Amino acid sequence: MSKAALTRTSCRVALAGLVSFCFCGAAMSKGANDGDDEPATAASTPNLYLDLRTYYTTVPAGSLSLGFGNSALFATLPTLATLSTLTTLPTLTSPASRSIGADVPLTVDLNDSVSVYGGFSASTSRTDLSDWSAFTINSWAVGFQADVYQQNGGSIPTITVQSTLTWSVPQAPLPTTALNTILEFDYALNADETRGLLAGVQYTRVAVDSAIVTIYPDIVGYVGGYYQWDNNWKLSGRLGVQSFGGAQLLNLTPFPSFTQPIARLDMDRMDDNDNRLFGVTAQISWMPKPSYQLVVRTPLYAIRN
Repeated sequence: MSKAALTRTSCRVALAGLVSFCFCGAAMSKGANDGDDEPATAASTPNLYLDLRTYYTTVPAGSLSLGFGNSALFATLPTLATLSTLTTLPTLTSPASRSIGADVPLTVDLNDSVSVYGGFSASTSRTDLSDWSAFTINSWAVGFQADVYQQNGGSIPTITVQSTLTWSVPQAPLPTTALNTILEFDYALNADETRGLLAGVQYTRVAVDSAIVTIYPDIVGYVGGYYQWDNNWKLSGRLGVQSFGGAQLLNLTPFPSFTQPIARLDMDRMDDNDNRLFGVTAQISWMPKPSYQLVVRTPLYAIRN
């Protein structure tokens, strides 16, 4: 299957999934409140908010921005576009870079199990060879997150699937589409689900609309855990291994493959209904040199239950 066909298929699957989950979530919300009284109607109202995420990322020389979520990937793709004009050199490598950006997805929590979202990302970046670029929109994204099974005190952990389809803006030097899918298992250790263990895998596939550029898949496997205090502060940690197939430019490999450790730490402030009010994420991934990312989450609620 060609990259263009893969991209079209991914778009159709993602959009079909979004529509299905929207109808599923609406049906579940209605079924949970069969009465016509006003409190029941209010309880079925979905959360609506901008899940604003602001990030700062450093990327070592000869690397793309990868890791959990790949928030800054599209901020570093212009480096690959620049290298595509230098294919006569015997060896190619990208300079170290830094980027500042924001993800702005409009998010709807249809119920406790299903969320859908869509929005844009914007960023500015600089390298050791260039100054800061203009702060511009670089990509759009749609996606969903769903609990396909909930533990509810049983012995089988909660199983969550999250899938995000991201594509670059039309004027991007390298038109790119990325499909990021996460399968996570959450085993709660108590009835309140304030302590638990995590395990999961993330798969990222990037298709570039160019005959000379190929980006191979990235896979992350991890384990972790979480603890939530009585004051609703929640600490989560994930530690794993990331395996990236590399990126090829004609017969050259400016971004070599690697298999290296990755770690992520989240500190979130939740409310009594487990809605996130504020969050900070710190991530370090080796490529094989370390890449650092700091993310601040400040959800802006229009409706919050």
